[in-house]
Order: sequence, then C-alpha cells, then structure tokens
Amino acid sequence: MPGVTIFLCGLSFGFLVSYSIVKTIYDTDTYHVNPPQNYKMDSQVSDMINLREVNSTEDTTVETTRDRLAKVRILCWIMTAPVNLERKTLHVRATWAKRCDKVLFMSSEETDFPTVGLNVTEGRDQLYWKTIRAFQYIHKNHLTDADWFLKADDDTYVVVENLRYLLSKHDPGRPIYFGRRFRPFVKQGYMSGGAGYVLSKEALRRFVEGFRVGKCTHTSSIEDMALGKCMEILKVEAGDSRDKNKRETFHPFPPQKHVVRDPGSKRAWYWGYGYYPSINGPECCSDFAVSFHYIHPDQMYELEYMVYHLRPYGYQYRFNPDSMQNETEKNSAGSGS
Repeated sequence: MPGVTIFLCGLSFGFLVSYSIVKTIYDTDTYHVNPPQNYKMDSQVSDMINLREVNSTEDTTVETTRDRLAKVRILCWIMTAPVNLERKTLHVRATWAKRCDKVLFMSSEETDFPTVGLNVTEGRDQLYWKTIRAFQYIHKNHLTDADWFLKADDDTYVVVENLRYLLSKHDPGRPIYFGRRFRPFVKQGYMSGGAGYVLSKEALRRFVEGFRVGKCTHTSSIEDMALGKCMEILKVEAGDSRDKNKRETFHPFPPQKHVVRDPGSKRAWYWGYGYYPSINGPECCSDFAVSFHYIHPDQMYELEYMVYHLRPYGYQYRFNPDSMQNETEKNSAGSGS
C-alpha cells in the first residue's frame, strides 16, 4: 500500500514539525495562545464517527451503544494552578473537558475562571495534598453527580467517549480505578498521574474514608505513587485498562512519543516503570486511546481535529468496538490496497 504509506508518513512528519515549532514557542515565558474565535466542538456522543456495529451473536445497534455509553456518568476534575489558567487550562476547557458530565478545575485559589480553591499552597511537593483535598471536596459536594471520577492535569488530553466505552464494561460500585499502570513501589502497581486516572464511586468513597479513619496519610509528595499505595491499603483494585489486543489506552506522553519515536533510551525511567511490556510504534496504542500527556495548547486543537473531524474518504468503519481490528483488516483487504 505505497500510497497509504506515503500519506501516513506525511501526516506523521507534519505532526512532528508542528509539535517541534509549538514546543519551541511554548518553552518561552511569553507564550500565549487564545482559543480560535467562536471555537466550538460538539460534545454529543452522536457526533462521533457514524458507526455501524456488526456482531453475529448480539442484536446491537449504534443507538443502543450510544444509550449504554450515555449512562456512564463521568466527573472530570483538572488539577491546575493560578499561573496556568490562561496558558493551559483555558484550552482544556475549550476542548475535551466539555464532554464530561461535570467538570471542576481545582487550584490553590478560588477564582472566577471558575476554579475551586483547595486551601493548599502551590508547588510540586503539594500535588498529593491537592489530590486529597480535591477528592474530599468532590465526595462532599458532588458524589451523586457521577459514577466515575477522573483526575487529569492541565496538559492532558482525554477522549471522553473512549473513556466512557472503557468504563461501560465495569461496575462503579466495585472498588477499582484505571489509568496507565506503573510497576515500582506498589505491589499491585499504581496509575500515572500525568496520563490521568479514574476512580469508581466505591474507590472514591474508600479513599476519603481511608483518610478520615487514618488508614491512609500523606506519606509522600509523589502524588500518583502515594495514591496508589493508599488504594492498595484500602483494597481498591488497580484495573487493567488495555484493550482486547493488549494495547494501552492511557499514555504518559504525546502521541508522537509513542507512535513515532522512543520516549527515551531503554535505560530511561519509562522503560522500567510499565506494569505491562512497553511498546513503541503503531502497536503502542489502542484504537480507542483515552489520554495523552504533555499536550501543549496548540496540540489540544490539533487533537480535536484529528479525533473528531479528519476522515479518510470512502473508508467506512463497520465494527463492534471489541472486534475492530478484524473489521478494519477486512476493509483494507476489500479496498484492493
């Protein structure tokens, strides 16, 4: 398929060049970007790809799938700081966050953005305190607003529909949480903070109660690892978020770091942290990827376009999501490429 190969190589090269330029600009103190004028992205599940499910054992339609996903209620809270509201958080709010059932921006100060003030100071050593206070606030004020509770950074991009699909297979009354599972320091593993993680309602309840009764304490400033240790103490399962082909859905780096090039040498921290074998290249990532981290503001809008608008003309998806790989292979074979 030489034509397809050239197209994909060109697309990847263009994305890499764009990322390189954006990163150079973003790393300066004067970097600022505004959302495109009148920027709007539809937030309805019905505006996803016009999918037709095919399943020989079930009478499943797109409409019933949409209904099932619509029942997956997700509260998203974004960890941010006053200095980041205009530089980063504004662009999270303008893009993927609007697809959550409820979204909260958590900071050290209450503002008209709006942000929830958590009565903590800023700094990397305060990240776990922010997390503890945020989940306590949500438990007290918004427990009935959702069944799943996602924590994400202000430079994380989330495909909320794919998160709904992942969670639709699980019971929020079960003590479990999902994310990019790392191995060190916690026997059952823990979820990468940057890639985002999502707690079931029961996991949230146990987390808050664990601090109330003293089973968990602030033992470390390393947010994700400390939360993982608490989850293990409270018997909250570290779930497997990979797809049926064992490809990851939560990602601690931008797409090109996983799809195109190595996140670092094999002596780097990343290669020793994965709970499951780490893979680079096209097989790194699920077709239903949930998140990517270290996303600059311009990339938020690039990903919006790539995920929700770009389509190959004449290519029609016909699949049950759990058997997508087989269906796409059939389509490729039928095209004569």
